Amino acid sequence: MSQPPAKGFRISAATGIHKGDRQYQQDQVALLQHPRAKGCLLGVVADGMGGRSGGREAADQVLLTARQLFDRYDPVTDDGTAFLRSVVSQAHMVIKLTAIAAEQEPHSTIAAFLVQPQGDCRWAHVGDSRIYHFHNGRLIHRTRDHSYVQTLVDRGELSEEQARIHPDSNILIGCLGSEAEPPVGEHRIAQLEPGDAILACSDGLWHYFSDAELGAMLATLPPRDATELLVEKARSRARGGGDNLSLMVVGIAPLAAAKG
Repeated sequence: MSQPPAKGFRISAATGIHKGDRQYQQDQVALLQHPRAKGCLLGVVADGMGGRSGGREAADQVLLTARQLFDRYDPVTDDGTAFLRSVVSQAHMVIKLTAIAAEQEPHSTIAAFLVQPQGDCRWAHVGDSRIYHFHNGRLIHRTRDHSYVQTLVDRGELSEEQARIHPDSNILIGCLGSEAEPPVGEHRIAQLEPGDAILACSDGLWHYFSDAELGAMLATLPPRDATELLVEKARSRARGGGDNLSLMVVGIAPLAAAKG
């Protein structure tokens, strides 16, 4: 997908998803173009948890909620951050209601970003699906996982590299569908610029890469090629034990130089 927003640069984007070595696919990913506002995009990654059908249903509910609210969103009059908060809160409530009639306990992460026609970008996340902002390969900002090992990193007991390979790295302290209200991480990029890249992905992808590796790939390859290479390398590094993985890459390029 490739389209120009109002600010005179071009957005190129691609998504990828793979079942990994799991029996069932519980990740979901979608990159949506606004039905009425050119240059307005919503990207959503949801990593479902809760048994064979419970996790997939939870991830499906996240995407369905996001689609419905995005159809009603007006980027001229509505607040983007409030919109993302609504996606999170409504998806959380729908998953909780689903759990009442379900044998499993469905839960999901969410990592959602909104690109506005005027060129700013906002995001919200719950759980350990991540969003990264790179500029020419350099990490500018990324989400902070709502996970047990992240608390150890915050206390200085683990490095980021140690956390990435820690055996308890999959234990979450916040997700959609839980009894407690989910913690929500938020961020805003005031103005996207040529050289920027946004990556949203589940832990089945980022688990196998350092931040520097991700930045280097996004800086040297167009989104479609980067997405394919990241999936390929993650599958290789998983060595037969890989989780579901999903990702989307959005690249910002000058109009004359855009590819992908």
